[in-house]
Amino acid sequence: MQNQNSESLPTERLAGKNIVLGVCGSIAVYKAAELASLLVRGGANVRTVMTESAAKLMSPRIFQTLTRNDVSVCMWKEVESWKPEHISLADFADALLVAPATANTIANFANGLAGDTLACVYLATKAPVLVAPAMNSNMYSHPAVQANIDTLRKRGVRFVQPACGRLACGAEGVGRLADPAEIARQTAELFGVG
Repeated sequence: MQNQNSESLPTERLAGKNIVLGVCGSIAVYKAAELASLLVRGGANVRTVMTESAAKLMSPRIFQTLTRNDVSVCMWKEVESWKPEHISLADFADALLVAPATANTIANFANGLAGDTLACVYLATKAPVLVAPAMNSNMYSHPAVQANIDTLRKRGVRFVQPACGRLACGAEGVGRLADPAEIARQTAELFGVG
């Protein structure tokens, strides 16, 4: 499904940028595939890191095909290089984009927990970080989640505001993953464009 606003996106300004796309285990994971496609069409070189939960909801092969790059899921897989994969990805990144971001991943980032490849990449990168949350509205508004978001904002992490509407669980409220075109636009803004 192509977004009708995709023609007016500044994604062509992403040409040559190295984006690490972090994908977490949210039902909104299917929108991350559209986002990856938008970034690639804009000329970005996209490497995807999926949490193990995300890989249970959507096959990593989808992101491998869309980005034409290997997808990292497990910290313990064999790698061809001497350099640990999370360090290679952290060094590769011109930007780290996490979409959808779950409450768990946001908490890991805020508390410096390195239990998966994505959290390790976050801790090791010097690149700008953009996070697009997606979760139930009660979870999103919970004081613990909001405190973690505030902590990350104070450290320079930028956030894409989740959308309001009908959620996968049937509830209405804030928590839907923002439109992939909007996330792509805000990614371009990380580089001073858009």
